[in-house]
Amino acid sequence: MAKSKSVYVCSECGTQSPQWLGRCPSCGKFGTLVEEITETPSPQKAAKRERSPSARTPVPLCDVQEEKFARVSSGIAELDTVLGGGIVPGSLVLIGGDPGIGKSTLLTEVSAFLSQTQKVLYVSAEESCSQVKMRCARLHLNSSKLLLLNETCLEDIEEAITDEKFVVIDSVQAIYTSELSSAAGSVGQVRECAAKLQRIAKSHGITFFIVGHVTKEGALAGPKVLEHIMDTVLYFEGEREENFKILRAYKNRFGSVQEVGVFEMTGEGIFGVSDYSGIFLSENRGEAAGSCVTPSETGNRCMMVEIQTLLAKTVYGLPRRMPLGIDYNKLVLLIAVLEKRCGLPFFNQDVYLNAMGGIRLNEPAVDLALCAALASGFKNTPIDKFTAVFGEVGLTGEVRGVTFAEKRVNECIKMGFKTVLFPAKNFKSVKKFEDKIKLIPVQYVSQMLKALFPDQT
Repeated sequence: MAKSKSVYVCSECGTQSPQWLGRCPSCGKFGTLVEEITETPSPQKAAKRERSPSARTPVPLCDVQEEKFARVSSGIAELDTVLGGGIVPGSLVLIGGDPGIGKSTLLTEVSAFLSQTQKVLYVSAEESCSQVKMRCARLHLNSSKLLLLNETCLEDIEEAITDEKFVVIDSVQAIYTSELSSAAGSVGQVRECAAKLQRIAKSHGITFFIVGHVTKEGALAGPKVLEHIMDTVLYFEGEREENFKILRAYKNRFGSVQEVGVFEMTGEGIFGVSDYSGIFLSENRGEAAGSCVTPSETGNRCMMVEIQTLLAKTVYGLPRRMPLGIDYNKLVLLIAVLEKRCGLPFFNQDVYLNAMGGIRLNEPAVDLALCAALASGFKNTPIDKFTAVFGEVGLTGEVRGVTFAEKRVNECIKMGFKTVLFPAKNFKSVKKFEDKIKLIPVQYVSQMLKALFPDQT
């Protein structure tokens, strides 16, 4: 019978050591030795390995039977949207985020809802069962059928799982396997525990919801293989002091990774938000200079987001660029385009930029709205509150066409906007909306500035 033992392997060069060392003797790197489990094969196996009778043979793709999964609703519409339409049975879902952002609260609500029709086990490795019950009482949840387990040893957790269809692990950094001598939360422990949870999920058809801690840099704590093993990886974004949180999918084998869900944290729990107008748009937009609204496409939904800028005279030698929700390099690039192609000097201006509601705008279609907001702040002239702008900006100052232009204009009409500036290349697809909203196609950033500020150009 094969015996298992643990060795320490350098994650940089692969050198093995029988004990932990602070510095790798081969490559000289510090803190790179990670404990791993190895198997010593028996002499019979080492001499000759016979093919297993159950070994599978390759089959043509046309002969593979397609499995259709019946998704299960989590009870929260926003979470179902991020998951791609619901929970896929037998999948592993990892939810990460800062401490106190609402991971355990969200999974407690999901567990209570599923326990009404399914058998659900909530494994709390960080809290006692009484603390979980207090949370359920505070959230006014119908959780009488929810099974609770306070355990940190993975082998004991596996023995406790009988015929449950859904299991919540809170959290993966707090559990450990007895096969390793390292402490819970170490790289080796997290990797081995995640691999065993994957084996249990796939062999028994159990859906696992796993809570993952994050480091101070915002990444999931533990090895990167933790995210590779999971079927779906979700991140909670937002400040702890703010009520609104954003749940974003960074990996999803059963749906789009462009989906986001908006949640509101209250004293009675966390709830999905379906009306985004009050989150990403300010009430007094259009009164002050430096703001512009853009329709941002995120997954299968389009949301109107307000971009605000503030310009101040530079006190130090180099001007500051402080974006929130926008990539820093994109802001610097667009400032250079405005300076070179439109003659707006920002060399003596500190630029502060913020996307309302804490959302992150990564798509190129927001470039033209960023330029409009920067120009509005520079000229100290507000943009009309019922005007929306979208389009991609090139280094030559041209406005390039974007995807989903028809959907963006339709969202502007639904939200009551009267004017929209967009790339001229998208005019054919949105021409049918001429009788509902004023369409202003532009080819260059300078044309956009003339349309928004006709008296100052």
